[in-house]
Amino acid sequence: MDALASSAEGFTHVRVIVGMVLGLSLARLVNGLTRFVQHPGSVKIYPIHLGWAFFLLVTIIHFWWYEFHLRLVPQWNFQVYFFLIVYTMLYAALTALLFPDQITDYQGYEHYFEARKRWFYGVLALTFIFDIGDTLIKGQDYFASLGTEYVLRQCLFAAAAITAMFVKGRRFQFVFLVVGAIYQISWIIRVYDLL
Repeated sequence: MDALASSAEGFTHVRVIVGMVLGLSLARLVNGLTRFVQHPGSVKIYPIHLGWAFFLLVTIIHFWWYEFHLRLVPQWNFQVYFFLIVYTMLYAALTALLFPDQITDYQGYEHYFEARKRWFYGVLALTFIFDIGDTLIKGQDYFASLGTEYVLRQCLFAAAAITAMFVKGRRFQFVFLVVGAIYQISWIIRVYDLL
């Protein structure tokens, strides 16, 4: 089998499993978000929790969009495949952390999120770190095409997430969410408008 066929088949294979995991992540978010519509009186909205749910919704959709650049990978091996599956599973973990099966042990999403914020922000930080590896997998030319802003962006997002794990007040979380969401949307529009 020639390398070109192997690369195309590898990309298709990886794309399917990544798509399945991301599909589960999106389904978890949609199910969680519609709980607020289904049970408006019994499920109290916590703005920071809800904001991160929308941030992840946009980010996961964006993730699937830019993963198309995996077609640039010339040769697939198990290590790359495993890395990508673990990276994708981080998004599934984030959505499960935002919308657990039940929150009966808590007084609502605010109490739940604040009690589990270290887990959420820790996994969120990992996604920004893993993204650097994902980008390198796509090749040095692709990595270089994103410029120094990309590395700075990833490091700042990861550092802010780690900081949010330990800051007691909610103001930092709110500012991180708002600034992060605005920047994320700007980044998508400026850098990833076209495949």
